[in-house]
Amino acid sequence: MAVRANYDYDWPSRSAAELYGDDQLVHVWWKGNPFFVSAQTFRFPKAMPFGELVGLCKGFFAADPDFDPDAMDTVQWRIDKVDVTPDLTASLEANGVGHKSLVEFSI
Repeated sequence: MAVRANYDYDWPSRSAAELYGDDQLVHVWWKGNPFFVSAQTFRFPKAMPFGELVGLCKGFFAADPDFDPDAMDTVQWRIDKVDVTPDLTASLEANGVGHKSLVEFSI
């Protein structure tokens, strides 16, 4: 639900892309997981290879006792609600991951 202010709202965003330089905020969501029920937000370099994001996910989501890191090799990926097959050697930016993009996977 949108919030409507009864006055002129003129405050700068504290999470604007310009404030992050060569980095960006990326929301990562393990869709359908009851342990991680919402997306987690990380600050990643735009030039980071997508494969490195996968490796970081393996470490982070290992907190779930049911997590199988080998399953990450065969997951379905979506970037901003579009099914994709990411190039693991290409950068996040080259794979279409932008500032505040939602990267979701399901096992």
